[in-house]
Amino acid sequence: MYRRAQIFLLINAVGIGVAAIIVAIVTGRPLVDPDGSFLGPTWLRLPLLLGGAILLDLLPRTLWLSKFKPTAMWPFAQARLRTHWNRERLTLVVVGILSFYIVYVSYRNLKSALPALITAQYDHELHLIDRAILFGHEPGILLQDVFGTNVMAFLFSYVYLWFLPLVPIAVTCWVVWSKNLAYGYWFVASQTLAWTLGTISYYALPTIGPGLQYPQIYATLAHTPTSDLMDSLVNARHTALWDQQANAAQTVAGFASLHVAITLLVALMVQYTVEYKPLRIAFWINHGFTVCATLYFGWHYISDDVAGVMIALSSFYFGGLVSHQKFRRKGYARREALKMRPDQEVTTV
Repeated sequence: MYRRAQIFLLINAVGIGVAAIIVAIVTGRPLVDPDGSFLGPTWLRLPLLLGGAILLDLLPRTLWLSKFKPTAMWPFAQARLRTHWNRERLTLVVVGILSFYIVYVSYRNLKSALPALITAQYDHELHLIDRAILFGHEPGILLQDVFGTNVMAFLFSYVYLWFLPLVPIAVTCWVVWSKNLAYGYWFVASQTLAWTLGTISYYALPTIGPGLQYPQIYATLAHTPTSDLMDSLVNARHTALWDQQANAAQTVAGFASLHVAITLLVALMVQYTVEYKPLRIAFWINHGFTVCATLYFGWHYISDDVAGVMIALSSFYFGGLVSHQKFRRKGYARREALKMRPDQEVTTV
Protein backbone atom coordinates (compact mmCIF):
# COMPACT_ATOMS: atom_id res chain seq x y z
CA MET A 1 0.00 0.00 0.00
CA TYR A 2 2.86 2.37 0.79
CA ARG A 3 5.22 1.11 -1.90
CA ARG A 4 4.79 4.16 -4.13
CA ALA A 5 5.73 6.57 -1.31
CA GLN A 6 8.68 4.40 -0.31
CA ILE A 7 9.98 4.29 -3.88
CA PHE A 8 9.64 8.06 -4.21
CA LEU A 9 11.49 8.68 -0.94
CA LEU A 10 14.37 6.44 -1.95
CA ILE A 11 14.62 7.80 -5.52
CA ASN A 12 14.54 11.40 -4.31
CA ALA A 13 17.17 10.70 -1.64
CA VAL A 14 19.45 8.88 -4.06
CA GLY A 15 19.05 11.59 -6.69
CA ILE A 16 19.96 14.53 -4.49
CA GLY A 17 22.62 12.44 -2.73
CA VAL A 18 24.35 11.64 -6.01
CA ALA A 19 24.13 15.31 -7.01
CA ALA A 20 25.83 16.30 -3.75
CA ILE A 21 28.62 13.76 -4.32
CA ILE A 22 29.20 14.97 -7.89
CA VAL A 23 29.34 18.60 -6.76
CA ALA A 24 31.76 17.68 -3.97
CA ILE A 25 34.06 16.01 -6.52
CA VAL A 26 33.82 18.94 -8.94
CA THR A 27 34.54 21.57 -6.26
CA GLY A 28 37.20 19.47 -4.55
CA ARG A 29 35.52 19.75 -1.16
CA PRO A 30 34.44 16.72 0.87
CA LEU A 31 30.88 16.26 2.04
CA VAL A 32 30.38 17.60 5.55
CA ASP A 33 27.74 17.35 8.23
CA PRO A 34 26.93 21.07 8.34
CA ASP A 35 25.00 21.15 11.59
CA GLY A 36 25.94 20.77 15.20
CA SER A 37 24.28 21.16 18.56
CA PHE A 38 24.57 19.99 22.14
CA LEU A 39 23.21 16.64 20.86
CA GLY A 40 26.06 16.29 18.40
CA PRO A 41 26.09 15.97 14.60
CA THR A 42 23.02 15.20 12.51
CA TRP A 43 23.79 11.49 12.17
CA LEU A 44 23.70 11.25 15.98
CA ARG A 45 21.01 13.87 16.62
CA LEU A 46 18.30 12.22 14.51
CA PRO A 47 18.62 8.77 16.16
CA LEU A 48 18.63 10.47 19.57
CA LEU A 49 15.43 12.32 18.72
CA LEU A 50 13.89 9.11 17.44
CA GLY A 51 14.97 7.16 20.52
CA GLY A 52 13.62 9.92 22.73
CA ALA A 53 10.31 9.83 20.88
CA ILE A 54 10.04 6.05 21.32
CA LEU A 55 10.83 6.39 25.00
CA LEU A 56 8.30 9.21 25.36
CA ASP A 57 5.73 7.01 23.65
CA LEU A 58 6.37 3.94 25.81
CA LEU A 59 7.39 5.17 29.26
CA PRO A 60 4.46 7.41 30.38
CA ARG A 61 1.90 4.99 28.94
CA THR A 62 3.55 2.00 30.61
CA LEU A 63 3.91 3.72 33.97
CA TRP A 64 0.29 4.92 33.95
CA LEU A 65 -1.28 1.64 32.88
CA SER A 66 0.88 -0.44 35.21
CA LYS A 67 0.15 1.94 38.12
CA PHE A 68 3.92 2.08 38.70
CA LYS A 69 4.12 -1.62 39.57
CA PRO A 70 7.43 -2.96 38.20
CA THR A 71 6.07 -6.46 37.65
CA ALA A 72 3.20 -5.15 35.50
CA MET A 73 5.24 -2.80 33.32
CA TRP A 74 6.66 -5.22 30.78
CA PRO A 75 3.31 -6.65 29.57
CA PHE A 76 1.99 -3.15 28.85
CA ALA A 77 5.22 -2.15 27.10
CA GLN A 78 5.18 -5.38 25.11
CA ALA A 79 1.58 -4.78 24.05
CA ARG A 80 2.44 -1.27 22.82
CA LEU A 81 5.44 -2.59 20.92
CA ARG A 82 3.28 -5.24 19.30
CA THR A 83 0.35 -2.99 18.33
CA HIS A 84 2.09 0.29 17.48
CA TRP A 85 5.69 -0.61 16.71
CA ASN A 86 4.89 -3.22 14.10
CA ARG A 87 6.81 -3.84 10.88
CA GLU A 88 4.86 -1.22 8.93
CA ARG A 89 5.60 1.47 11.54
CA LEU A 90 9.27 0.54 11.73
CA THR A 91 9.51 0.64 7.92
CA LEU A 92 8.03 4.14 7.88
CA VAL A 93 10.41 5.26 10.62
CA VAL A 94 13.54 3.81 9.01
CA VAL A 95 12.74 4.86 5.43
CA GLY A 96 11.42 8.26 6.50
CA ILE A 97 14.28 9.22 8.82
CA LEU A 98 16.99 7.85 6.51
CA SER A 99 15.64 9.55 3.38
CA PHE A 100 15.13 12.84 5.21
CA TYR A 101 18.65 12.72 6.60
CA ILE A 102 20.18 12.12 3.15
CA VAL A 103 18.10 14.87 1.55
CA TYR A 104 18.80 17.41 4.28
CA VAL A 105 22.56 16.84 4.44
CA SER A 106 22.76 16.86 0.62
CA TYR A 107 20.75 20.09 0.55
CA ARG A 108 23.15 21.76 2.97
CA ASN A 109 26.21 20.63 1.01
CA LEU A 110 24.75 21.71 -2.33
CA LYS A 111 23.78 25.06 -0.84
CA SER A 112 27.31 25.45 0.53
CA ALA A 113 28.87 24.75 -2.88
CA LEU A 114 26.69 27.27 -4.74
CA PRO A 115 29.16 30.23 -4.72
CA ALA A 116 31.94 27.99 -6.04
CA LEU A 117 29.84 26.97 -9.04
CA ILE A 118 27.80 30.10 -9.84
CA THR A 119 29.02 33.64 -9.29
CA ALA A 120 25.96 35.45 -10.65
CA GLN A 121 23.60 37.11 -8.16
CA TYR A 122 20.15 38.53 -8.79
CA ASP A 123 19.62 40.57 -5.65
CA HIS A 124 19.36 43.84 -7.57
CA GLU A 125 16.57 42.52 -9.78
CA LEU A 126 14.55 41.08 -6.89
CA HIS A 127 15.07 44.28 -4.91
CA LEU A 128 13.61 46.27 -7.79
CA ILE A 129 10.63 43.92 -7.90
CA ASP A 130 10.05 44.50 -4.16
CA ARG A 131 10.05 48.25 -4.64
CA ALA A 132 7.78 48.00 -7.68
CA ILE A 133 5.26 45.87 -5.77
CA LEU A 134 5.23 48.35 -2.86
CA PHE A 135 5.29 51.50 -5.04
CA GLY A 136 8.85 52.47 -4.18
CA HIS A 137 8.83 51.41 -0.52
CA GLU A 138 11.06 48.85 1.20
CA PRO A 139 9.28 45.82 2.74
CA GLY A 140 11.60 45.83 5.74
CA ILE A 141 11.11 49.50 6.52
CA LEU A 142 7.33 49.25 6.16
CA LEU A 143 7.21 46.35 8.63
CA GLN A 144 9.58 48.16 11.00
CA ASP A 145 7.28 51.20 10.90
CA VAL A 146 4.27 48.99 11.69
CA PHE A 147 5.80 46.77 14.39
CA GLY A 148 8.61 48.93 15.70
CA THR A 149 12.24 47.90 15.99
CA ASN A 150 12.54 46.66 19.57
CA VAL A 151 9.95 44.47 21.32
CA MET A 152 8.51 42.89 18.17
CA ALA A 153 12.04 42.34 16.89
CA PHE A 154 12.60 39.84 19.70
CA LEU A 155 9.26 38.13 19.09
CA PHE A 156 9.95 37.77 15.37
CA SER A 157 13.45 36.57 16.19
CA TYR A 158 12.31 33.72 18.44
CA VAL A 159 9.62 32.68 15.97
CA TYR A 160 12.19 32.66 13.16
CA LEU A 161 14.69 30.62 15.20
CA TRP A 162 11.97 28.16 16.26
CA PHE A 163 12.22 26.85 12.71
CA LEU A 164 15.55 25.15 13.52
CA PRO A 165 14.18 22.60 16.03
CA LEU A 166 10.77 22.49 14.32
CA VAL A 167 12.05 20.54 11.31
CA PRO A 168 13.47 17.43 13.05
CA ILE A 169 10.76 17.46 15.73
CA ALA A 170 7.96 17.57 13.15
CA VAL A 171 9.45 14.75 11.07
CA THR A 172 9.87 12.62 14.20
CA CYS A 173 6.30 13.29 15.39
CA TRP A 174 4.68 12.33 12.10
CA VAL A 175 6.63 9.12 11.54
CA VAL A 176 6.28 8.00 15.17
CA TRP A 177 2.78 9.07 16.21
CA SER A 178 0.64 9.46 13.10
CA LYS A 179 -2.23 7.01 13.59
CA ASN A 180 -2.64 6.80 9.84
CA LEU A 181 0.65 5.59 8.39
CA ALA A 182 -0.25 7.22 5.08
CA TYR A 183 -0.09 10.59 6.84
CA GLY A 184 3.45 9.80 7.96
CA TYR A 185 4.50 9.02 4.40
CA TRP A 186 2.66 12.11 3.18
CA PHE A 187 4.55 14.32 5.60
CA VAL A 188 8.02 12.91 4.91
CA ALA A 189 7.51 12.78 1.12
CA SER A 190 6.34 16.41 1.12
CA GLN A 191 9.23 17.48 3.32
CA THR A 192 11.95 15.80 1.27
CA LEU A 193 10.48 17.14 -1.97
CA ALA A 194 10.33 20.68 -0.55
CA TRP A 195 14.01 20.60 0.45
CA THR A 196 14.93 19.23 -2.99
CA LEU A 197 12.94 21.90 -4.82
CA GLY A 198 14.46 24.52 -2.55
CA THR A 199 17.95 23.36 -3.55
CA ILE A 200 17.05 23.61 -7.23
CA SER A 201 15.67 27.12 -6.71
CA TYR A 202 18.96 28.27 -5.15
CA TYR A 203 20.80 27.28 -8.31
CA ALA A 204 18.10 28.63 -10.61
CA LEU A 205 18.19 32.16 -9.15
CA PRO A 206 21.16 32.78 -6.81
CA THR A 207 20.78 35.59 -4.27
CA ILE A 208 22.12 36.37 -0.81
CA GLY A 209 19.11 38.29 0.48
CA PRO A 210 18.46 41.96 1.25
CA GLY A 211 19.86 41.80 4.78
CA LEU A 212 23.32 41.03 3.44
CA GLN A 213 23.08 43.00 0.20
CA TYR A 214 21.45 46.12 1.68
CA PRO A 215 22.29 46.03 5.42
CA GLN A 216 21.64 49.75 5.90
CA ILE A 217 17.89 49.10 5.60
CA TYR A 218 17.95 47.02 8.79
CA ALA A 219 20.50 49.01 10.81
CA THR A 220 17.90 50.39 13.25
CA LEU A 221 16.69 46.96 14.43
CA ALA A 222 17.45 45.92 18.00
CA HIS A 223 20.19 43.36 18.48
CA THR A 224 18.45 39.99 18.77
CA PRO A 225 19.45 36.32 18.51
CA THR A 226 18.59 36.62 14.82
CA SER A 227 21.27 39.30 14.50
CA ASP A 228 23.80 36.85 15.93
CA LEU A 229 22.61 34.17 13.53
CA MET A 230 23.01 36.45 10.53
CA ASP A 231 26.50 37.48 11.68
CA SER A 232 27.50 33.83 12.08
CA LEU A 233 26.22 32.99 8.61
CA VAL A 234 28.19 35.87 7.10
CA ASN A 235 31.35 34.77 8.91
CA ALA A 236 30.87 31.16 7.83
CA ARG A 237 30.31 32.30 4.24
CA HIS A 238 33.54 34.31 4.23
CA THR A 239 35.44 31.39 5.73
CA ALA A 240 34.02 28.98 3.14
CA LEU A 241 34.84 31.34 0.26
CA TRP A 242 38.35 32.34 1.29
CA ASP A 243 39.72 29.44 3.32
CA GLN A 244 39.77 26.34 1.16
CA GLN A 245 41.22 24.21 3.97
CA ALA A 246 38.55 25.06 6.53
CA ASN A 247 35.85 22.73 5.14
CA ALA A 248 33.31 25.24 6.43
CA ALA A 249 29.74 25.22 5.12
CA GLN A 250 28.28 28.45 3.84
CA THR A 251 24.51 28.57 4.24
CA VAL A 252 23.54 31.83 2.55
CA ALA A 253 20.99 31.61 -0.27
CA GLY A 254 17.81 33.61 -0.66
CA PHE A 255 15.59 32.32 -3.43
CA ALA A 256 13.38 30.58 -2.48
CA SER A 257 12.51 30.98 1.20
CA LEU A 258 12.43 27.53 2.75
CA HIS A 259 11.42 29.05 6.07
CA VAL A 260 8.19 30.08 4.36
CA ALA A 261 7.89 26.80 2.45
CA ILE A 262 8.42 24.48 5.41
CA THR A 263 6.30 26.40 7.92
CA LEU A 264 3.46 26.53 5.38
CA LEU A 265 3.89 22.84 4.63
CA VAL A 266 3.71 21.97 8.34
CA ALA A 267 0.65 24.20 8.76
CA LEU A 268 -1.06 22.43 5.87
CA MET A 269 -0.22 19.01 7.29
CA VAL A 270 -1.57 19.99 10.70
CA GLN A 271 -4.71 21.40 9.06
CA TYR A 272 -5.46 18.21 7.16
CA THR A 273 -4.19 15.48 9.50
CA VAL A 274 -4.69 16.81 13.05
CA GLU A 275 -8.14 17.30 14.57
CA TYR A 276 -7.08 19.57 17.45
CA LYS A 277 -8.19 23.03 16.33
CA PRO A 278 -5.97 25.14 18.65
CA LEU A 279 -2.91 23.39 17.23
CA ARG A 280 -4.05 24.22 13.70
CA ILE A 281 -4.44 27.87 14.63
CA ALA A 282 -1.03 27.92 16.33
CA PHE A 283 0.78 26.64 13.26
CA TRP A 284 -0.99 29.05 10.92
CA ILE A 285 0.01 31.90 13.25
CA ASN A 286 3.56 30.54 13.26
CA HIS A 287 3.60 30.59 9.47
CA GLY A 288 2.26 34.13 9.30
CA PHE A 289 4.84 35.40 11.79
CA THR A 290 7.60 33.58 9.89
CA VAL A 291 6.62 35.28 6.64
CA CYS A 292 6.74 38.67 8.36
CA ALA A 293 10.09 37.83 9.98
CA THR A 294 11.72 36.97 6.65
CA LEU A 295 10.94 40.47 5.36
CA TYR A 296 11.33 42.29 8.69
CA PHE A 297 14.94 41.13 9.20
CA GLY A 298 15.86 41.11 5.50
CA TRP A 299 16.36 37.39 5.14
CA HIS A 300 14.32 37.34 1.95
CA TYR A 301 12.67 39.35 -0.80
CA ILE A 302 8.94 39.16 -1.50
CA SER A 303 9.69 36.97 -4.54
CA ASP A 304 11.52 34.51 -2.27
CA ASP A 305 8.45 34.15 -0.06
CA VAL A 306 6.11 33.72 -3.04
CA ALA A 307 8.38 31.01 -4.42
CA GLY A 308 8.41 29.37 -0.98
CA VAL A 309 4.61 29.24 -1.00
CA MET A 310 4.66 27.60 -4.44
CA ILE A 311 7.18 25.00 -3.26
CA ALA A 312 5.00 24.20 -0.23
CA LEU A 313 1.81 23.82 -2.25
CA SER A 314 3.49 21.69 -4.92
CA SER A 315 5.19 19.46 -2.34
CA PHE A 316 2.01 19.10 -0.30
CA TYR A 317 0.03 18.02 -3.36
CA PHE A 318 2.64 15.68 -4.86
CA GLY A 319 3.41 14.15 -1.45
CA GLY A 320 -0.28 13.47 -1.09
CA LEU A 321 -0.44 11.76 -4.47
CA VAL A 322 2.42 9.37 -3.77
CA SER A 323 0.88 8.49 -0.38
CA HIS A 324 -2.54 7.80 -1.97
CA GLN A 325 -4.36 10.85 -0.61
CA LYS A 326 -7.47 11.93 -2.51
CA PHE A 327 -7.90 15.65 -3.16
CA ARG A 328 -11.58 16.41 -3.69
CA ARG A 329 -13.54 19.61 -3.73
CA LYS A 330 -15.75 20.39 -0.75
CA GLY A 331 -19.17 18.85 -1.28
CA TYR A 332 -17.83 16.11 -3.57
CA ALA A 333 -19.48 13.29 -1.59
CA ARG A 334 -22.83 15.10 -1.54
CA ARG A 335 -22.78 15.69 -5.30
CA GLU A 336 -21.94 12.04 -5.88
CA ALA A 337 -24.79 11.01 -3.59
CA LEU A 338 -27.28 13.06 -5.57
CA LYS A 339 -26.23 11.23 -8.74
CA MET A 340 -26.85 7.81 -7.19
CA ARG A 341 -30.12 5.92 -7.37
CA PRO A 342 -32.15 5.87 -4.11
CA ASP A 343 -31.45 2.17 -3.56
CA GLN A 344 -27.67 2.51 -3.84
CA GLU A 345 -25.36 2.97 -0.89
CA VAL A 346 -23.01 5.91 -0.73
CA THR A 347 -19.69 5.92 1.11
CA THR A 348 -18.48 9.31 2.26
CA VAL A 349 -15.01 10.28 3.46
